[in-house]
Amino acid sequence: MSPTRRRNVEKDREPGGGSVDEYDQAQLSALLEDSAEDLYEHAPCGYLSTTLDGRIAKANATLLDWLGYSREQVVGRMHFADLLTVGGKLYHETHFAPLLAMQGRLSGIALELKAADDTRLPVLVTSVVKTASTGQPLVIRTTVLDARDRRAYENELLRAGRQAEQALAEAEAAHGVAEAERARLQRVVSILQKSLLPPDLPRMPGLDAAAYYHPASVDEIGGDFYDLFPLGPGRGGFFLGDVRGKGPEAAAVTSLIRYTLRAAFLVEGNPVRTLAMLNTALRERYPEDDMRFCTVIAGTVALEGGSVRVQLASGGHPPALLLRADGTAEQIYTPGGMLIGVLPEPPLTSAAVVLGPGETLLLYTDGLTEARTRAGPRYSEEALHAFTQDLAPAGAHETVSALTKLLESFGDGLEDDTALLALGAPAGPITPAAHGGTQSPE
Repeated sequence: MSPTRRRNVEKDREPGGGSVDEYDQAQLSALLEDSAEDLYEHAPCGYLSTTLDGRIAKANATLLDWLGYSREQVVGRMHFADLLTVGGKLYHETHFAPLLAMQGRLSGIALELKAADDTRLPVLVTSVVKTASTGQPLVIRTTVLDARDRRAYENELLRAGRQAEQALAEAEAAHGVAEAERARLQRVVSILQKSLLPPDLPRMPGLDAAAYYHPASVDEIGGDFYDLFPLGPGRGGFFLGDVRGKGPEAAAVTSLIRYTLRAAFLVEGNPVRTLAMLNTALRERYPEDDMRFCTVIAGTVALEGGSVRVQLASGGHPPALLLRADGTAEQIYTPGGMLIGVLPEPPLTSAAVVLGPGETLLLYTDGLTEARTRAGPRYSEEALHAFTQDLAPAGAHETVSALTKLLESFGDGLEDDTALLALGAPAGPITPAAHGGTQSPE
């Protein structure tokens, strides 16, 4: 019998002694402590704590299972750098450790760990220096996220390109060189463009969602992107943005952005910190002499009854538009948002909005607001605001359908790719057919 239970039982036996409730409270506290420890040990990501010189003082079961080590082999015997590949050790010594000592935190760093059987595990690492109240550094806490899915996706992107090349070999022999090259290019562009977008939006009861992608050219891969994905019961993450440039380079950056944002939402769950991790990843992957940057708006949705709570942050992206149920439309600003990938620590702010039944939040890229109209002048954010003002109230699918027709009306005036993502709270009863779905690229 535990000391706590023994003391309470003895009190129960004594006149005026303590009640069984005291034991119940102690048992509840013990259960909570056990749950927290179990959550740490078997979390979906790896955790470890090291001394300031890098010696491993604590590691959870998830990380040990990934690497195939026992706790006795690692704790107190190995340094964090011992788990890295040769190139990773060099990067850790010259960049990672000095930057962590100066800044106290590094987020979303791409590394490779070496398992006990010498296999490699691609990961995203976030390290934080824990300090005492006096500011004295004490230990380093590190979160390790499995990035094998992202690596597999990048490999799949390359494989899709090779398949497209092989499938069109016969076409090159049957047609003229110029025609065959154009057909090959268009097929490759189509395959790669589709692989950079979700094949379909997830169906989330309580959320009305629709998306559309319009490529400005069939000959060149664009840099616009969007995604919507579940984060847990009644919660989801989303983002939409635009990479600078076009072609294979833009596709590679888009791939990095998409999987970094998905991973960051799982680790942080906060739109501002998620964009900060993306900023770090872009600057780490692309140095200043080969800088890559993007505009992006990202956020979370929480489904509560008939409403949808949205928290979002923006990095230099056009403001979202909110179509209200009362027939009005308003722009949702996040002041101070900077391009992602340019500054070491861009100023980022968030905004919150609640979507009531029949209300829709529209995200878009600037291909829409910079299109040339048939009358000559450029379309604008003001014109789009007026368009949605006349459209409101409208659900997500109705909004995207109306904007699709608007895009088609521009004809050759649509010079840049355009991505649309609409999220809303259903106006009527929730039915499986009323949610999710996307339209394919043209």
